[in-house]
Amino acid sequence: MQLSFLDISAPAANASRRIEELRRQIIHHNRRYYRDDEPEISDADYDRLFRELVELEREHPELVTSDSPTRRVGAAPAEKFRSVPHRLPMLSLENAMNEEEIVSRLDARVKKELGLAPSFSVDYMCEPKMDGLAIELVYEAGLLTVASTRGDGVTGEDVTENVRTVRDIPRRLAGGPIPDLLEVRGEVYLSLEAFQAINAAREENGEAPLSNPRNAAAGSLRQLDSRVTAQRPLSFFCYAPGRVEGWRCDSQREFLRSAAGWGLPVNPLARPVQGIDGALSYYREMQALRDTLPYEIDGTVVKVDSYALQRDLGEKSRAPVWAIACKFPPRQAETVVEEIIQSVGRTGVITPVARLKPVELSGVTVSRATLHNWDEIAAKDIRIGDTVVVERAGDVIPAVVRVLAERRNGTERVAAPPSICPECGSEVVRLDGEVAIRCPGISCPPQIREAIIHFCSRGAMDIEGLGDRFVEQLLTLGLVHTVADVYRLTREDFMRFERMGEKLASNLLDALEKSKRRDLSRLIYALGIRHVGERTARSLAQAFGSLEHLQNATLEELVSVRDIGATVAQSIRTFFDNRDNRRVIADLLAAGVAPAVEAKQIGGRFSGMTFVFTGGLQGMTRDEARRLVESAGGSVTGSVSKKTSFVIAGDEAGSKLEKARELGVTVLDEAGFFSLLSAG
Repeated sequence: MQLSFLDISAPAANASRRIEELRRQIIHHNRRYYRDDEPEISDADYDRLFRELVELEREHPELVTSDSPTRRVGAAPAEKFRSVPHRLPMLSLENAMNEEEIVSRLDARVKKELGLAPSFSVDYMCEPKMDGLAIELVYEAGLLTVASTRGDGVTGEDVTENVRTVRDIPRRLAGGPIPDLLEVRGEVYLSLEAFQAINAAREENGEAPLSNPRNAAAGSLRQLDSRVTAQRPLSFFCYAPGRVEGWRCDSQREFLRSAAGWGLPVNPLARPVQGIDGALSYYREMQALRDTLPYEIDGTVVKVDSYALQRDLGEKSRAPVWAIACKFPPRQAETVVEEIIQSVGRTGVITPVARLKPVELSGVTVSRATLHNWDEIAAKDIRIGDTVVVERAGDVIPAVVRVLAERRNGTERVAAPPSICPECGSEVVRLDGEVAIRCPGISCPPQIREAIIHFCSRGAMDIEGLGDRFVEQLLTLGLVHTVADVYRLTREDFMRFERMGEKLASNLLDALEKSKRRDLSRLIYALGIRHVGERTARSLAQAFGSLEHLQNATLEELVSVRDIGATVAQSIRTFFDNRDNRRVIADLLAAGVAPAVEAKQIGGRFSGMTFVFTGGLQGMTRDEARRLVESAGGSVTGSVSKKTSFVIAGDEAGSKLEKARELGVTVLDEAGFFSLLSAG
């Protein structure tokens, strides 16, 4: 959506038209931010639009309407969620963009409204302004009953089941005394580490990266499937009460202290200050700390500490008079894209990276910025030689926000996507429906560490003792360059390791020899073929019987196998069509790797049945139990659904047991499973 800004001193004749345009833009951007979790503009640009509307409405009060964005909060709840009314409105906060505005828009106004002398020192409570998603938790008699988003401030979206997966949020309050009813407002957020891990996984899966931690947190919490939310490590800080019954307190500091006692997370950086000078000092301190925190903050929040004074000051249509959000300056800078280079990651994804003319940004000299993928380059029309705006927003490496196309002089060049891997020369691939371009080479240098660690792991070739630490030493010493090289290692090679003894070297050699006879399914999984997990590897082993037959299988033959769709089939075919991969497989077989084929009884007594295991078994390993099920024609999956035949619950069974009971799936303990096996 094209942004437009206008001088607020525009003639009155244009005011009505401009106000309507601003309202249209702001309503659109509210939906993109609050409901869709996909903002199209920066916070700074949004604030400029909003402020322009506020000023125009102030100059022309006759044009103010009840449905103006300046009178409303957020956006209406999405239809995919059940609506939840808030007992008390969840309001927004007015913004102060600099220290002068903190004084004029909060402290001076508070003293004026309360009739206090300008020299009077008001007690304030200061907190970091988290960049996440506002939610309300409702506890009745200490038990979490409902969780909802802010929505439009009056009605939110029911996200109770998703919130139950957030580990920071207690399902039952601790300590005491506990209110009969407690509504808690707070912010769900993602740490920077979690955000970067999610984006790495998205790029690995061929998905577009999320733009910032706030969008990632909001999108995670607003999933229709709570299992997706549970896989994302969301966190929470509470910051205010809503309606409270059966308990009272007199100040914000007292509420936060009590909330922490009940087990609710409270930001340890929140603290009371005396007077506006204390609030300004806190603002400067948080701005200096900003880049060292493990999560994103975009400012501070300053509140009058006394609840009695808060009640006296009251609220306006969309924001309280007694609080303000003090925004930090945007972390952006202008620079020039000098080159677009190709970076190969540990999973084979080839990421375009902009080499920039060095520029100072948030106290750091920036010379590189991620461009995510070639679709992103095309969408933003980023060219070599362009003047661009870069921003640090949740990533260690800054990102290019937009191109300043008006600065072009005709010398700019379009960067073409790669056709071969810049590291190993393999022909790159891009599967249908994916944005990522990948190197499929199993021995590509940036990928080799992860490839060997995966190859040796327990679910794959299970080379006991050859873990991450030893793999690092193998690479440092230059002893391995492909996964096949591990079978060429000698006792003398192992004795070059730090803290290596004769006994340990013998154990490693024995483990290597033992692994040569692993099942075919384990070898297929160990190769690290994209989209091929343990279950798919077992299906391939049972369908083709040998690595040779699998290597030569056609796409039509592959898609005829259970669990194999067109995307997975194409990924398998791409892997085996790579010349270097076939050479590595030939080296493995030449080194004595001779996988055993798992026999499966077609039409066995468990044919058509699906089993799920949860908790630990005493009489056998999970792997042994799986083999017994599959040898009788059944299948083993990792998640419970209505189609699951049996859930086998061992010691310390987890959430799968609870899910089975909810769905009415038959649950057996270990003794019951053995009885089923022996029933014949």
